[in-house]
Amino acid sequence: MIETVNLRKQFGTKVAVDGLNLAIPTGRVTGLLGLNGAGKTTTIKILTTLLRQTSGTVRIGGLDPVRRPHAVRKRINLIAGGERMVYARMTGRENLWYFGQLYDIPGKVLQPRIGELLELVGLTKAADTRVEQYSRGMTQRLSIARGLVNDPDYLLLDEPTLGLDAPIARDLRKVVAELAERGKGVLLTSHYLAEVEQLCKHVYVIGDGRHLAAGTPAELMALTGCHRTVRVTVTGLTPEVEAAALAFDPAVRVRPGGVIELSHPGDVAGALTTTIIEAGGTLGGLEIAEPSLEDAILALSDRPALAVVA
Repeated sequence: MIETVNLRKQFGTKVAVDGLNLAIPTGRVTGLLGLNGAGKTTTIKILTTLLRQTSGTVRIGGLDPVRRPHAVRKRINLIAGGERMVYARMTGRENLWYFGQLYDIPGKVLQPRIGELLELVGLTKAADTRVEQYSRGMTQRLSIARGLVNDPDYLLLDEPTLGLDAPIARDLRKVVAELAERGKGVLLTSHYLAEVEQLCKHVYVIGDGRHLAAGTPAELMALTGCHRTVRVTVTGLTPEVEAAALAFDPAVRVRPGGVIELSHPGDVAGALTTTIIEAGGTLGGLEIAEPSLEDAILALSDRPALAVVA
């Protein structure tokens, strides 16, 4: 696995990463989340040998990337969304051949692998078309193939679906899930938290370079007290109905526009609406919002070093 112990990176007086302990095993997609400036990209650059840590240790499959960077690079690859990581004046096939040569992959191995990768990302028909004629989605799919050309044990994805149309992003998520099922270790950073919830079995949350919490998406939401929210719109809200709603649960909030809102761990929608109707209220609408990973990240960022879920 990829492991870090007390990882720290300092730029002058600014500490970008401060004592991170991470474990990214093979066969799983692991998330690394936090608000902008949390230290995610710096961490990934350290793991991919693009930066050297100030202190702490990193092991990639047991290898020290400071002492054995070339050996580590053969076992990892990086895909960053929004960045040009392939050559526009080459065809898709030529790009993969070129990057394969950089990894010293023998031609008899590389040739069939290129065909397999192009098929994996759905670019077989466009294999001999110059990348400058590709759409953005096609270019990003080629970047996925490039990131797999050395058959890495670990794939680090930094915002891989950034700016992509929804259907293309969905296809890329499918590819990422399949890679983990095939035994790759995947580390994912993304601002699309629904994507993280779909793909990640385990998530680390960091803020200001420090560890805040870790666990499954569901565990993080439970840890931060994020609950299902019921919003009932009452037509012509009266003081009697408002009083009944407030008596129903101390956590009830009355919002502008006759909206009665309650966040609760249980299924209280039926009981709350019954209370409102019995008090003489007329329902104008009912909305039930499930807790999201975004709610948990925001809550964690407001409460640094909250906890760790094993």
